[in-house]
Amino acid sequence: MTVYFILLLIASYFSGSIPSAYLMGKWFRGIDIRKFGSGNVGVSNLIHATSVPIALPAIVIDLAKGIVPLWIANVIGLGLAQQAAVAAAGVIGHNWSIFLNFNSGRGALTTLGVTLFLPLFNGYFPWEIIAFFAIMIPSLLIFHNIPVGFLVSMATFPLVSWLSGKPLGITLGFVALFIILVVRRLAVPISPEASNLSTRELLINRFLYDRDIRDRESWINRRAN
Repeated sequence: MTVYFILLLIASYFSGSIPSAYLMGKWFRGIDIRKFGSGNVGVSNLIHATSVPIALPAIVIDLAKGIVPLWIANVIGLGLAQQAAVAAAGVIGHNWSIFLNFNSGRGALTTLGVTLFLPLFNGYFPWEIIAFFAIMIPSLLIFHNIPVGFLVSMATFPLVSWLSGKPLGITLGFVALFIILVVRRLAVPISPEASNLSTRELLINRFLYDRDIRDRESWINRRAN
C-alpha cells in the first residue's frame, strides 16, 4: 500500500501540474495568458484574456485535479491522512507546475474540489462548503473582495471540520490546504509595481488581497492586452 501511496502522490502532482488555463489560451486563442491581465496562470485571468466559454474546460480540469486522485486514493483504501496528502499534492502541482517553471495559478478550484469530496468520499457531510458560500457570497456581493473572502473561508475549514466531528485526518488535510494557500500567496517574485512598497505592506497585500498592490484594477490590467 505504501508503494501505491507514493505513486499516487507523484501522479497527483504531475496531473495537478497540467496548466489548463494556459493551454486553453494557447489552443483556442493562440495567446500566452501570462502576458495578459494580471499575468496569473489561472481561470480568472483566462476569462479576463479570452471568454467564459473558453475557460469552461479549464474549470472542469482544475476541479478534476483534486477530485480524481482523491477518488482513486479512496477506492484503493488509503487512510484519511493519505487521501488528504494525495489531494494536497494535486493542489501543489497546480500552484507550482513543473511544466511552467514551478509558477502557475492559485489552486482555488482544485482546493474547492478537495474540500467538497474529501468529506463526501468518506461518508461525511461537507459543512466546509456551506461555510465557504456563507463567507464568499457577502464577500462578493457586499464587500467586492473575493481574495479576503477566500482566505477567511479557508481559515475556517479546519475549525468547521473539527466542530462537525470529522476525523483528525480530514481536519489536518484542511490545515494543509490553508498553509498551501498562504505560502502560494506570499512566496512569489516581487513585481515591478511593488518596488516602492515596504516588506510589511507587500506581505499584507499578498496575504489579504493575493496581489502586490491594493488597487485591484491596476493589478489585473498591469499587462497590456
